[in-house]
Amino acid sequence: MTPPPTAAPALPTPSAVPVPTAEADSRPTSGRPATGGALVLVGMLLVALNLRAVVTSLGALLDEVRDGLGLSGTTAGLVTTLPTIAFAGVGALTPWLVRRVAPARLLLVGMLALAAGQVLRVVTDSTWVFLLTSALALGGIAVANILLPMLVKQHFPHRAGLVTGAYTMALTAGTTVAAATAVPIAHAFGSWRAGLGIWAVMAAVAVLPWVPLALRTRAAARRATPTVAVAAPARVRPARTRLGWAMAVYFGAQSLSGYAIMGWLAQLFRDAGYQPESAGLLLAGVTALGVPIALLMPTLASRLPSLRPLVLGLTTSSTLAYLGLAFAPRGAALLWVLLLAIGQGAFPLILLAIGLRARTAEGTVALSAFAQSTGYLIAALGPMLVGILYEATGGWTAPIGFLLVALAVQTAAGMAIARPRFVEDE
Repeated sequence: MTPPPTAAPALPTPSAVPVPTAEADSRPTSGRPATGGALVLVGMLLVALNLRAVVTSLGALLDEVRDGLGLSGTTAGLVTTLPTIAFAGVGALTPWLVRRVAPARLLLVGMLALAAGQVLRVVTDSTWVFLLTSALALGGIAVANILLPMLVKQHFPHRAGLVTGAYTMALTAGTTVAAATAVPIAHAFGSWRAGLGIWAVMAAVAVLPWVPLALRTRAAARRATPTVAVAAPARVRPARTRLGWAMAVYFGAQSLSGYAIMGWLAQLFRDAGYQPESAGLLLAGVTALGVPIALLMPTLASRLPSLRPLVLGLTTSSTLAYLGLAFAPRGAALLWVLLLAIGQGAFPLILLAIGLRARTAEGTVALSAFAQSTGYLIAALGPMLVGILYEATGGWTAPIGFLLVALAVQTAAGMAIARPRFVEDE
């Protein structure tokens, strides 16, 4: 992409900037949502329902999958690490793809890849085919992870908080339902393959809204007349900005704690004397309570002049939860679960912040890709380091101490992104 000439005149609004054909389908004009906003919203919510089901359904059935495919411990570890690798790797490529393919068409391909990968991985007996098809499905999710904040910016600029909350709530609900029902579905059909494969149906449904949107994009591109002698927008590189790195660290630190909690909280409660079923329900409570929080957090954040009160409030909630789990895990377990769920509101907060801290669609997708791809690499360390500390010490003081250190890093990064500014300005 050719950079703009240094003496290029200032343009009045982003909507007046000529853009490549791939982006022409979704750039809004004036302050209103782009045409097809209702269909875009439905498509986004259906996509969000699918963004973690492929991961949590496998986690719930990992023992059955290991037995069925004869996976070694090392291979099983690779399977559980594959999501963060795919989210980081494919997510980093998404801005390059957006410059060449319209977002609607990218999401169509991503959901097709998700559906196909889920079908193919449950009809094979080969370990490597299972890994490759799982990677295909996760690649589709990685693209959607990056594109959703950009679509909010393009189509719903004045309702960013509400729409971000809605799709984050859908994501959380899909996560919860998949984790809770994968095992019962597998038992009902007598095979782990059914417990995993059923989610391909939901991915196929998510394809449907993007078919007419992709066709509309193609028709609009054919009608478009090229503009002569107008430079393309400057490429945004968040890795060269303080804001970009602060967003990446915040995203990574909150994801690290989230993955660690999902992976180890049930074990902590079992060590505290709870039965396995009760420990599992307490873990599910964190996710379930996160559904309304996912809706409310972005709506609240979009109405505040600064994100500082929310950053500090989430830190306080998580700190109290960690201290409670360290010193009295059995005494007030429900309170610690509630405080953990509130603290995990950092996830919808950072998704909204990605859109708030960019002026343009290109800036949003670049910031989203950098923050998420770098952040997921950081997050991959969470469950592993918690497990190492737990095995080395035989208790939970050291692992919780590590999570408190990660929370301090998260808070420092959060304070850096709290005040209004834009990645393009840096």
